[in-house]
Amino acid sequence: MWRGDQLGGPVAEVLPTGFATLDVELPGGGWPCGSLTEVLVRQLSIVELRLLSHAIAQQTSAGRSVALVGPPLAPHAPGLRHEGIDERQLVWIDVDTPRDRLWATEQLVKGGSFGAVIAWLPLVRAEQIRRLQVLASRCKGPVFLCRPEVVAQDSSAAPLRVLVRVDTDWQITVDVLKRKGVPLEQTLRLTSMPGGLSKIMTPRLRYPSRLMPIEPSHVVVSPAVAAVRQRPEFAESSKP
Repeated sequence: MWRGDQLGGPVAEVLPTGFATLDVELPGGGWPCGSLTEVLVRQLSIVELRLLSHAIAQQTSAGRSVALVGPPLAPHAPGLRHEGIDERQLVWIDVDTPRDRLWATEQLVKGGSFGAVIAWLPLVRAEQIRRLQVLASRCKGPVFLCRPEVVAQDSSAAPLRVLVRVDTDWQITVDVLKRKGVPLEQTLRLTSMPGGLSKIMTPRLRYPSRLMPIEPSHVVVSPAVAAVRQRPEFAESSKP
């Protein structure tokens, strides 16, 4: 018997996200395979790959190809290697128009041979997402749609929707907007430092927020300057 306050029923297969805190909140304990997941971001850039890099690394390390459809930035091979991603297993589809992005995504998902498909679709209609969800059942791995944050209130056939933002101190925040089962009210904060930096980052630079001044620099007065200002001759000279 399934209760409304529980997560959805068992998922056939999942990929761990690489974030234990997030896995606990997802049905099955990871990204669902043979299903559609929407990743919403404020600005289509690289934060979505910070969230998905572990899943990509798992698939490419196992010799499975991962398709990238219309990424806003060209894949950076050295950075990918630091994340454990074998760039030789990546298939980059460079398309620009919404029609071509959608067509390429549909063909890749319909083929079902990729370890994962990640498509950047800023302009796509609800019925087109519904069709992609039906086609995703043929995929061996997960299918991710990267879309802008402004569509968070729109209806979607994707069983899983997450909103990801950049946070301070090499963290990202994740809001699970939709999942099978009870909604998740809390925001998850996940540490996500790029692999190339983790090996050279000093303890002090791991927390950049601690280096930020509490007050604007123009109101900070050194002890020496404060002592001079308290002298009688300075006070007299400063009078109008």
